[in-house]
Amino acid sequence: MHVLVTGGAGFIGSNFLNLSVVRYPQHRFLNVDCLGYAANLENVAQAARSPNYAFERVDITDADAIERVFNEHVPELVVHFAAESHVDRSIVGPRAFIRTNIEGTFNLLESCRKFWRKDWGLFHHVSTDEVYGSLGDAGLFTEETAYDPSSPYSASKAAADHLARAYGRTYGIRVKITNCSNNYGPYQFPEKLIPLTILNALDRKPLPIYGRGLNVRDWLYVEDHCEAIWSVIEKGAVGRTYNVGGNNAIRNIDVVNRICRLLSDELRIDERELSSLITYVSDRPGHDLRYAIDASRLKEECGWVPKESFESGLRQTVQWYLANQTWVDSVRSGEYRTWIDANYSNRGTS
Repeated sequence: MHVLVTGGAGFIGSNFLNLSVVRYPQHRFLNVDCLGYAANLENVAQAARSPNYAFERVDITDADAIERVFNEHVPELVVHFAAESHVDRSIVGPRAFIRTNIEGTFNLLESCRKFWRKDWGLFHHVSTDEVYGSLGDAGLFTEETAYDPSSPYSASKAAADHLARAYGRTYGIRVKITNCSNNYGPYQFPEKLIPLTILNALDRKPLPIYGRGLNVRDWLYVEDHCEAIWSVIEKGAVGRTYNVGGNNAIRNIDVVNRICRLLSDELRIDERELSSLITYVSDRPGHDLRYAIDASRLKEECGWVPKESFESGLRQTVQWYLANQTWVDSVRSGEYRTWIDANYSNRGTS
């Protein structure tokens, strides 16, 4: 089977590819990525050593380039990770989110419609729990929760979800959707809470927290998420949506304090020295108060449950960042961008 993975040089996509090319040597995996600011081919160095992996620098907003990829490779499975995903960036500059997350998804679905015959192929759309908006003090998001996005990012992902469902109902494209909670783990770009806190703490820089740190997120270890996606691909019903959560709903301030505690354990330094770096900053506009996922459908229909607790997953994440300082230095200095520009600047976007 030919598998097209979009955004495979990003955080979740790279973890998915590193897992998949080894587990499924009978499949051929094509990584399609435009190599934006958070994408790094070093993330997929492990996958790239396998003969069933290939890469093409393609922007999913380029409809002609996507059509060429489909024509040349005829993928039977599309796993769609590619997205602009940072909420703060969407507030400052929403246009890129509309283009990538909506128009890019549209281009992929259009190529599926053009190149796939009836009852052939599968489009797996990877989405977020942020499409549901904010929970109050109680309750969980289910697959029937009404959409109520709060940011340009979540609104663009909600639109992409609706497009995928519409193409399933109107054109018969075989579609499955997963809406996941906050991911963390290896290769996450250091603009997100967990890697930012780890790296700032190591440098004794302020550990910024919005508001009073009372916003709650359900944390999902990235490898558990990748396993969940394969569970849905292999066992989930066509046309169904599956929520993926780690059953770890935790306040942001508690996440930061746990990171300080783990770094203290790992490096034998005073936890109080790190926790004193916590700095409260003005809250994000439209900041959702609480997310929490009910993943019972995924468990009942596909047999998936997360393997990692937040404690075990966070410790592995801290240890990974401590052990991969070369990767960290490259990302923070922008050296990986220099390599990408040198190797791909004259290759165009297709």
